[in-house]
Amino acid sequence: MIDSLPIPLSPPFTPAQQTMLINLVRRAARAEIMPRFRTVTRADASTKSGPHDLVTEADHQTEAMLARGLQRMFPHALIVGEEAVAAKPALRDDVSEAELAIIIDPVDGTWNFVHGLPLFGVIIAVTRFGRPVMGLLYDPISDDWIIADETSPARLEAALGVAHPARVSRGGELADLQGYMHYYLMSQSRQEQLAPLLPAVARCIALRCSCHEYRLLAQGAVDFVMSDVLNPWDHAAGVLVCQQAGGVARMLDGRDYSTAITKGVLLSAADQATWTRLRDHFACLLD
Repeated sequence: MIDSLPIPLSPPFTPAQQTMLINLVRRAARAEIMPRFRTVTRADASTKSGPHDLVTEADHQTEAMLARGLQRMFPHALIVGEEAVAAKPALRDDVSEAELAIIIDPVDGTWNFVHGLPLFGVIIAVTRFGRPVMGLLYDPISDDWIIADETSPARLEAALGVAHPARVSRGGELADLQGYMHYYLMSQSRQEQLAPLLPAVARCIALRCSCHEYRLLAQGAVDFVMSDVLNPWDHAAGVLVCQQAGGVARMLDGRDYSTAITKGVLLSAADQATWTRLRDHFACLLD
C-alpha cells in the first residue's frame, strides 16, 4: 500500500535546484509565452473539453520546453503536463503512484491569454505519491513568482533577489469574506444549490486563472478559493502555497488533498475558523 511507504520529509529540491527550476520557467515564458501574447487570436486556438477550454501553441511549446528541461534536471521524476494528459488521460493516474512527480500547467488561464488579458501564469507542482511538497506560481507579465515547499514558508520573489513573505488574510465572518469559486464549471444542479447561498458572502467571483487566484489568496487579498474541478495542474501547487502561507486547504469532507482525488470539492481558506464557516455554509455540496 502507498500509505506504508516511507516518504522523505526533506525538501524535494535544494535551494540551488529551486533556482534552476525558476530560471527554466522564466526562460520558457520569455521564449514561448510572451512572444505570442496579444499576437495569438481566438482563431488560432483549439478547444479541449468544451468551447471555453482553449489551447494554443504557447501551451504546447511551453510544456514541451519545460518537460525537456525538467527531465534533464530530474531524470528520475515523472514529468506530467496538462497537455500531455489531454492527449493521454491515463497519465493523470500515474501521478499519485509516483515517488516524485512534477506537474506542469504551461499556460494557466489560456482563455485570458487568448483574449489579451494579462492574467495568466505558469504553475509547477511537485508531489510525492500525490501529496504536494513544492509549488511554484509564476506570473510572466510581472516576472515574479510565489514559491513554497513543505519545510519553508511561502514567499513572493522577483528578479534581482527581491523576496517577501506571503501571508494569508485574517479571515473573518461569512459576510466579510471574499473569494473565488469555479461556479460556472460546476454542474447545473450544484449551481442551483449554490446560487441562493452566494449573497451571504461579500464577494465571490472567478479569474479564469487558478495561478492568480491562489497567488492572491496567499497574499491575503482574498479569503478563500473553492473548486470541484480537481485537475492537479490547477490545484496541487496552490494547496501547498496556501498552507505554507498560513492557510488551510483540504477537501470539503475533511480529507487531505491528494492528486488521487478526482471527485469532491476543494476548499482553501485563510484559517481554520474561516474554512469551517465556509464548509458549514456550503455543506449542501457534501451531498
